[in-house]
Amino acid sequence: MDIELTKAEEKVMKILWSIKKGAIRDVVARYEEPKPAYTTVATIMKILEGKKIVGRRPIANSHEYFPLVEKSEYTQGFLKSFMKKYFSNSFKHLVSEFSNKEAMSTKEMEELIEHFQQKIAEKDGNKKEGSEQNNQENK
Repeated sequence: MDIELTKAEEKVMKILWSIKKGAIRDVVARYEEPKPAYTTVATIMKILEGKKIVGRRPIANSHEYFPLVEKSEYTQGFLKSFMKKYFSNSFKHLVSEFSNKEAMSTKEMEELIEHFQQKIAEKDGNKKEGSEQNNQENK
C-alpha cells in the first residue's frame, strides 16, 4: 500500500494509533507543547479521512476518529517506498549503506545476521514440509 503522509499527518496518525480511537480534542491533548490549534488537527483529520486512512463516526455532539490503516501496514509501505526511491529497491543496498557508514554497531550486525539465519531456517523448514506433503500426495 503506497500511502504518503506529511509530517503533520504522520504525527496525528501516531497519536491515533496509540489511543486506537478518539475525538479531535483527545488527539490535541496528546501533543507536546506547543500544541497545535484544534482547527489544525481537525483539518488534518479531514485530509486523512479523504485519503481513507482514518474513519469517523458520530458520538454525542462530536465525532470519534479511528485508524483504517494499521501502523504496521503503513510502516511496511513507507519502507518499501523509501527503499525503492533511495536504494534501487534493494534491501541489500539499504543495509550496506548503514553498515558502511558505521551507523550500525557490530552487535547490531550480528543480531541482523542471526535474524536472517533464523528466517532462512524457517523458510527452508516450510519448503521441506511442502515438499514432503507433495511426495505423500503423489503416492
